[in-house]
Amino acid sequence: MNRRSFLKKLISSTITLLGLTGGTYYYARNIEPGLLTINMESILSKKLPDSFNDFKIVQFSDTHIGFQYTLEQFQELITKINTLNPDLIVFTGDLVDEPNKYDWSPKLTQLLQELQAQKGKYWIYGNHDHGGYGTEIVQEVMEKADFTLLKNSHQVIEKGLDRIILAGIDDVILGSPNLPKALEQTNPELFTILLSHEPDFADTALQHHVDVQLSGHSHGGQVRLPFVGHLYTPIYAEKYVEGKYTFDSSNFNLYVSRGIGTTRLPYRFFCKPEITLFTLKKS
Repeated sequence: MNRRSFLKKLISSTITLLGLTGGTYYYARNIEPGLLTINMESILSKKLPDSFNDFKIVQFSDTHIGFQYTLEQFQELITKINTLNPDLIVFTGDLVDEPNKYDWSPKLTQLLQELQAQKGKYWIYGNHDHGGYGTEIVQEVMEKADFTLLKNSHQVIEKGLDRIILAGIDDVILGSPNLPKALEQTNPELFTILLSHEPDFADTALQHHVDVQLSGHSHGGQVRLPFVGHLYTPIYAEKYVEGKYTFDSSNFNLYVSRGIGTTRLPYRFFCKPEITLFTLKKS
């Protein structure tokens, strides 16, 4: 979307919100952005080994810390994720809103370190992570917090002799995504999860031996109106906006998180922030 189109959407969204009643505006500005929900999803596949049945993965995305989202709120999020007792944690991009303007605190690294998952913590770049000269800063923070970066690469997740594949690509907008490289030397018969910040990349992913794609980026549109739906989503989140998408031509599934924080406009309306607990089920 070019600058002119984006500004047009931004202005129309603002006018729409301002046209709502004062109570509704207050709710969208001050209440709903804090109403974190825990979305439960089961992922079924005959490719899953028996030992991975009931394996739990927590995805969180798009925290955008620094723009209307504080470290105090982030601390509450960390506590909620740990209470879910996940086997694996994945973060699908956009840690802070503007890396070059953010006052980086050791507290952020400490909170990320507190996240616990027996089979590891993994992350990928979002466009805001690369933007504002944040590429190296964000990577350093995540490394100190014991997160493993999947940048056009994969990790074999093992339970005894059984294995699944967790792959990730670089950000589509400001990075250099390379899915063939990410899947290089992986066994197509193994159950494979792909992390991609931008959900519309699914049209590419479904052409490869990927079973599930986990994405964020869209924020679910942030503002959704009855009978209208979302007012705006960013580029590469225009086709797939929130929730689960199935593809008839394959066994590939896409899950798009509404994310945690907000960006550009500090509102959420009919679009509560969420984390997702995925439970793997052998079908």
